[in-house]
Amino acid sequence: VFFPDVERCEWLNRILKQVWPNANFYAKNLIKESIEPNIQQAMAGYKLNGFKFDRMILGTIPPRIGGVKVYDKNVSRNEIIMDLDLFYAGDCDISFALSGLRGGIKDFQIHGTVRVIMKPLISQMPLIGGLQIFFLNNPNIDFNLVGVVDLLDMPGLSDILRKIIVEQVAAIMVLPNKLPIVLSDGVPALSLKMPEPEGVLRIHVVEAKDLMKKDISVLGKGKSDPYAIISVGAQQFRTQTIDNTVNPKWDYWCEAFIHAESGQTLQVVINDEDAGEDELLGRATVEISSVTKNGEIDTWLTLEQAKHGLVHLRMTWFKLSSEKSDLKQALEETQHLRVTSMSTALLTVFIDSAKNLPQARQQSQPDPYLVLSVGKKNEQTSVQMRTDAPVWEQGFTFLVGNPDNDTLQLKVIDQKTGNTIGTLTYILSALMEKKNLEIMSQPFQLQKSGPETKIIMSLSLRILKRHREQEPAVTTPDKGPASEADSVLSRTSSIRTSASHGSQSGTLQQQPSTGDSNAAEAAALSHQGSVRKQDSRKSTTSAIMEQMSIQEEPFVVSTLNTVMMATPPRSPNLSDGGTELLRRSPSTTSSSGSAGLGRIQLTVAYSVQRQRLLVIVHKINNIPLKDPNNIPDPYVKLYLLPGRSKESKRKTNVVKDNCDPVFDTTFEYIISNAELVNSELEVTVCTQKGFFGSPVIGMQKLSLSDPDISSGQGIKAWYDLLPESKFE
Repeated sequence: VFFPDVERCEWLNRILKQVWPNANFYAKNLIKESIEPNIQQAMAGYKLNGFKFDRMILGTIPPRIGGVKVYDKNVSRNEIIMDLDLFYAGDCDISFALSGLRGGIKDFQIHGTVRVIMKPLISQMPLIGGLQIFFLNNPNIDFNLVGVVDLLDMPGLSDILRKIIVEQVAAIMVLPNKLPIVLSDGVPALSLKMPEPEGVLRIHVVEAKDLMKKDISVLGKGKSDPYAIISVGAQQFRTQTIDNTVNPKWDYWCEAFIHAESGQTLQVVINDEDAGEDELLGRATVEISSVTKNGEIDTWLTLEQAKHGLVHLRMTWFKLSSEKSDLKQALEETQHLRVTSMSTALLTVFIDSAKNLPQARQQSQPDPYLVLSVGKKNEQTSVQMRTDAPVWEQGFTFLVGNPDNDTLQLKVIDQKTGNTIGTLTYILSALMEKKNLEIMSQPFQLQKSGPETKIIMSLSLRILKRHREQEPAVTTPDKGPASEADSVLSRTSSIRTSASHGSQSGTLQQQPSTGDSNAAEAAALSHQGSVRKQDSRKSTTSAIMEQMSIQEEPFVVSTLNTVMMATPPRSPNLSDGGTELLRRSPSTTSSSGSAGLGRIQLTVAYSVQRQRLLVIVHKINNIPLKDPNNIPDPYVKLYLLPGRSKESKRKTNVVKDNCDPVFDTTFEYIISNAELVNSELEVTVCTQKGFFGSPVIGMQKLSLSDPDISSGQGIKAWYDLLPESKFE
């Protein structure tokens, strides 16, 4: 169930307004106790000391909910899951001290999708045992600095503060981190605070192509020094920097925990490393659900916020198995990859408490915290002050290379003295012999500690298992593998077609990349080069509609945008130069369409969540052939109306000598829903050779206010090409 408009969420906003004074008090405590110490530590890394919040008034204006989505499928009977489109732009007044100077934060804004999980459902009041609250992805955060700090314009301070605040919000409540709230004393902390990943996403950042040139050389524009940052929620990874190139080959591997298949995204940001400030070369986003449904995706993505450029990603989805027998296959796969950093299992650890810790100093209770290590990864609990029986109730997740060889190392440290007051080494192969590969709420004797010192914890080991075996590409006579767009549409939507056309389904094509990109491109062209002969004259009915019903997949744009390609497509060129020609055999079919100019097949879809309009130019049928010695070289131009700005221009490649060209080219526009419903898409089919004295073969205009587009659904349709004079 999805309520996208504010009016239908008014009841929830009223509740927020009512409880905001109490939430205000809770938020101030959270900022003072959790965020302030972490900001102090982070600021010290920049040689900025003494950070302290002086005043924290969050104001009277509560956050607002712009939309609510309640999940009613694939949800346990013991929980309620909802997503909230949260926007906060309140009247907060926060002041702080830093290095003897005073400053403040005003106009603080935060916007993102918050997931609220209510569980477990219980039979007594308050009926809900607890809450888990978290952002699915990093929210957008903005604020203004005021006071002396702003007047002095301290170099980079605003950027440093913004970076640290974003990191602290992520550390508290951006996946995989959750903010748990226990509402009933009868609910064990383990049920709300133990990590619950749904799987692991293995990411291979292969390369990028045709990046922008940012460095200046003696002769003018040089090249770039690109690196990529991969973000999945609060998890972040960075490739190495490749100097002096616009076609970097990183071959970088990483793995991310996924806690919410539905809603989480992977973002790749490519920057040019510079001695001063790094410059953006573009970004791309993939919805995790598109990978989990297909099991594996190999794709080139067009970079956003860039004039041109593409990035090549391979992503593999692994479910979590409690079957010991699955470890053999996982080990074989990592050995085949020959990448030493890849994992075969996932370990979740819940540290409940310890008791009877020894004193670190005479007549002084310790201030204990716990350091956990698996391989090279370390995690740390919070510090519990002045106690020999600390209660932590914190969960952690580790990737494991090989459970047969790896160990979990625990170390209890006293913050006052830095002394270790207890250790434990747990061999993970022992966990492989336990039922369901887990131990729940068990005490363990600490070494190098007191005789009665114990730590209570839970351990769960899960083997990484591929989602499913990859399916071979579907090949049809004279057409090669099914086009990537049709393949994804056949999986993610039900297509209604006319009886005369029927429907075809395909599967996504998987091909490993090769070192010889030219050979791969030649193979791709050979698939495209087959020309479909037509023996019968087609109907001239206009716009045979193939509506996509995508209620189960509301964010179809990203799914369509992550189709797999063995070779990179050419970057969409916003200028007229640099046109690439693809040769094809001439067509002998007769004309069709109401104006006798042929028909064009398009897919138009809109993602409400990502604010993206996607247009796929599939093919054109039956361009009239008046002169066998002057076969058209067709291409397609797109503009958004009104305005017809240069920025909205998109253009396909030219197909040489063909009356039935196949393009299967995807374009994206960043556009709000409000702008969309007042816009049109102008589609112009042209030829480089001229068509009866004009380069224009035919045109169409599509209204983007169509409810099937603006509501988040999509349309795949045939449209008649009409004379240019019809639109003057």
